[in-house]
Amino acid sequence: MICDPAGGPSEPPSSADAFFMRQALAEARCAAEEGEVPVGAVVVHAGRVIGRGRNACERLQDATAHAEMVAITAASSALGSWRLEDCTLYVSLEPCPMCLGACLNARVKRVVYAAREPKAGACGSVIDLRAPLGFNHALEVTGGVDAEASAALLKGFFRKLRER
Repeated sequence: MICDPAGGPSEPPSSADAFFMRQALAEARCAAEEGEVPVGAVVVHAGRVIGRGRNACERLQDATAHAEMVAITAASSALGSWRLEDCTLYVSLEPCPMCLGACLNARVKRVVYAAREPKAGACGSVIDLRAPLGFNHALEVTGGVDAEASAALLKGFFRKLRER
């Protein structure tokens, strides 16, 4: 059973959600192979991927090079607009405040994430920025889509890191 970010039960993921989350997880695996924390993201518009991203903080030495930020930048370039209305961001880990803020600013319609982020999650795990008071935009959020696969990838990555 999938849980919404507030902790209650919700509907099982659609086949589209599962399909696009697998693509985000593929990006996360690529990040791990590059020595980055394994987080991946894709932005979808009208049923097709228009932006892909994976963590690149270490490679670029840039604290803002999170998977979501890279994917949002690519999607904006593909659409020729910073407004990503009617787009869905799929990400393998619950977004942090910076990334959820970027989703709000870009007017992303929906965010779908896999694993919860108990240290920095901004969809309800640590802080809830889905619909800030007074803000002109709110996000639809679905959490827990393929959470086990994402959690296993993250745990394996950090286990190997500790072994070194």
